[in-house]
Amino acid sequence: MVRERCRLYLITPPRIDPDGYRGKLAEALDGGDIGALQLRLKEATDDQIRTAIETLMPEAVARGVPFILNDRPDLAAEMGCDGVHVGQSDASYADAREALGNDRIVGVTCHDSRHLAMEAGERGADYVAFGAFFPTSTKDAKARATTEILEWWSELFLLPSVAIGGITASNCVSLARAGADFVAVVSAVWDHENGPAAAVAEFEKALENAPRQSVASPDANC
Repeated sequence: MVRERCRLYLITPPRIDPDGYRGKLAEALDGGDIGALQLRLKEATDDQIRTAIETLMPEAVARGVPFILNDRPDLAAEMGCDGVHVGQSDASYADAREALGNDRIVGVTCHDSRHLAMEAGERGADYVAFGAFFPTSTKDAKARATTEILEWWSELFLLPSVAIGGITASNCVSLARAGADFVAVVSAVWDHENGPAAAVAEFEKALENAPRQSVASPDANC
């Protein structure tokens, strides 16, 4: 089974004013193909997160882009988000699945660990995230991953993988060719000198030129 081409997984900046940011988000979403949007506000209060969801989720919904909340399955369920992403030190996968049920997305951070990824897949995660692949100032990376883990995963399992950490339009091609189904991006889009739409267009062009070579086994269990 040949996988589809790699797509962009867009993550919001860590601190935003939802009203002021909404136009910038719409610009990014209209800039090209985006496979998912994650709202990541680690330092916000519950009410601030609710306000951000109410303000920003309609932009994603209007464009058919899944809206995923970082870390908080309780708020994701309450606010009707399409899914949640949990890290190894956040809510557990079991808690996330219980809160969201089987019809919504639960993604899991697996750093550079094959064991964590296989465990997440066996439990029913909808995708696994590996990284960081490159130096990043967005967060303190707990591990440094290499393309070898993407190659290994894509050869054995059907479950989608997300590559994260310092990814730009210039370096994303190696990750896509190694087997990543999505590349997660923050600053390379929001800090682009020509604006987020131009950044998204650059990623789309780069990923279109990264043909997928990986073939997944139809007998894979994850």
